[in-house]
Amino acid sequence: MADDRAPSGLRSLLRDDLRGESPYGAPQLAVRAALNTNENSYPVPPEVVADMLAELGETLPGLNRYPDREFTDLRSALAAYLSRGGEPIEPVQVWAGNGSNEVLLHLLQAFGGPGRRAIGFTPSYSMHAIIATTTGTAWTHGRRSTEPGRLFTLAAADVAEQLGALDPHLVFICSPNNPTGTAVGLDVIEAAYEAAPRAVVVVDEAYAEFARPGTPNALTLLAGRERLVVTRTLSKAFALAGGRLGYLAADPELVDLLRLVRMPYHLSAPSQAVARAALRHTDMMLSTVGVVKAQRDRLVAELTALGFAPMPSDANFVLFGGLADAARTWQALLDAGVLVRDVGIPHYLRVTAGTPEETTAFLDALAALGPEHHLGTEKAS
Repeated sequence: MADDRAPSGLRSLLRDDLRGESPYGAPQLAVRAALNTNENSYPVPPEVVADMLAELGETLPGLNRYPDREFTDLRSALAAYLSRGGEPIEPVQVWAGNGSNEVLLHLLQAFGGPGRRAIGFTPSYSMHAIIATTTGTAWTHGRRSTEPGRLFTLAAADVAEQLGALDPHLVFICSPNNPTGTAVGLDVIEAAYEAAPRAVVVVDEAYAEFARPGTPNALTLLAGRERLVVTRTLSKAFALAGGRLGYLAADPELVDLLRLVRMPYHLSAPSQAVARAALRHTDMMLSTVGVVKAQRDRLVAELTALGFAPMPSDANFVLFGGLADAARTWQALLDAGVLVRDVGIPHYLRVTAGTPEETTAFLDALAALGPEHHLGTEKAS
């Protein structure tokens, strides 16, 4: 968002490329249904909380010492979890940080910076562009399809053409994509890798656990591709957004290079302890994934029945269109106690799949709105 005001005081000392920018942030409001940040609505199970407390009980007396800088046990646990999908991942291939955003920051610090170029395909996760800007990396908004039958999708040939013209140093592909929801085919990732021979190709799979059956993931492409990175998080499927633990899998040499940019002891001992305990209870922590997916599919079906246009989704949210004025509908839903996300796409809003009760609250609030909220009927009404 541009700001034409002349800088004064501290603003005059701010980097030129940051002046007038707005910080990332979604509203945090006390409402009956908070469905705007793609959190998992289910609390951490009591059994896991008890194990976390026990782990912390052993950890806290030692806070006079720095934590394990290499988070050795945690890396092993994360590698074991990723390997459950059938692709063997070794601990030396794993890196972690305070949420996947810090992992993305490390990648941009190591492989981006002044004089370097990064690209993502808009609309997508806005933090990719924001982190690129904060590291002085030039950002390009790549194109997604605008064809009605392929809206917001990526095709391998189109991606390859865009990358060939730019010659980037980093490429970001979300799969499933936020905010549109759909995963990309492996052919798109393969095409990106081949078309950008000087780039680290980052596949952001924050929502991978929610994908529909048969949806491939990029872990299957890691072998033999030293420039490919797959990022994940414990925030979504593991219901651990407050724990702030994101991670990636990549070639061991790439992981080793990230040590050059990380802050010393960047993962606190309590963070490591909480994540280790969560991973000891993987099946229990993921037990709500099926319920969330069912609510997501319910949203797609019932939004369609209400006359809106939801996108197919492999994530724990649904982007839906057909709105006359997205901002007006967002406010009307908030007035009814339901908080969703206005992602800045005209005529679209995004809603997280929550508990059945939260889903009902959202659908009831939306159904109660007048026809003026529907695209094409606002003038007639």
